[in-house]
Amino acid sequence: MAKVLAKISSLGDIRKAVGIAKQEKVKSATKEPFDKTYSVENVLGNGGFGVVYAGTRRRDGKPVAVKHIWKDKVSEWVQLDGEVVPAEIALLHRTKGDEGCIQMLDYYEKSKSFVLVMERPELCKDLFDLITERGPLSDGYARELFRKIVLTLKRIHSAGVVHRDIKDENILIDLKTNEPKLIDFGAGTFYRDTPFTDFDGTRVYSPPEWIRYHRYHGVPAAVWSLGILLFDMLCGDVPFERDEDIVRAEPQFKGSIAEDAKHLVMLCLSQKPSERPTLDAILMHPWMTRNDDDADLAMDSVANDVTSMHVSLRSDSESSTGGVDDYASSLSR
Repeated sequence: MAKVLAKISSLGDIRKAVGIAKQEKVKSATKEPFDKTYSVENVLGNGGFGVVYAGTRRRDGKPVAVKHIWKDKVSEWVQLDGEVVPAEIALLHRTKGDEGCIQMLDYYEKSKSFVLVMERPELCKDLFDLITERGPLSDGYARELFRKIVLTLKRIHSAGVVHRDIKDENILIDLKTNEPKLIDFGAGTFYRDTPFTDFDGTRVYSPPEWIRYHRYHGVPAAVWSLGILLFDMLCGDVPFERDEDIVRAEPQFKGSIAEDAKHLVMLCLSQKPSERPTLDAILMHPWMTRNDDDADLAMDSVANDVTSMHVSLRSDSESSTGGVDDYASSLSR
């Protein structure tokens, strides 16, 4: 591990400790202003931590995603290479080069916000939209995607990163390569062996120990979320909506699901965290080691969406530019 990232209690303490004003002068002297480097287009999504826009790098036309994070919404600040930044930036820095994670290309500090610039596959769709439009995934295609997601989690845990918001909306599928990418590290934090007592992820993916005791360990909670995700991929929706159902942990499978697939879901959704499998054990499960006889056909079917997706993206770009001018002007402040 490279550097120890120190958690700081407040932005006021940070500014006194490291002299942010001086750092901003150095940074502005060595980097082109945001609006000269990137253009901002339509809204891609928004949530509790900020807003994400489509954008383009001016010098080469490269598609990017631009995430605007308000400073007063940031719950964890850390030091990174002599600068004080939201933890999300440091987490993305740790996952740099991981093909299973969205890559951060740049970031800027403004008076009231941080602006993150990330890669954006030109033709992509998140897993939530894919399942909504196509219904449950085939056994082989679900296995292929799930295997890659589990391997990505293994790597980021080894890098000291816990995502804490694993769900279908945070899995982006590149329609050209059919490769899944983990996105949105805004609820994430740094790996540790002791329990967490805070949670900013999605409640229907949260484990029963959080619902009951407001405590959880990072890896068993991630495995629970993987069980919810796999059920969603195979059945077309999440198994639990209410807290009492999460605590009961008795999913009702829909459709024709392979018995070994059900077994893996049930293992991941064990009520007791100690009884859930490790990520390595998931990868060695009989359902995971089957030959993917129908995965290629399913991927070809998804790839057929590329042309229509291109038309859809272009149409959305032309019709969803409201508010972008205001946003772009705010980036210069």
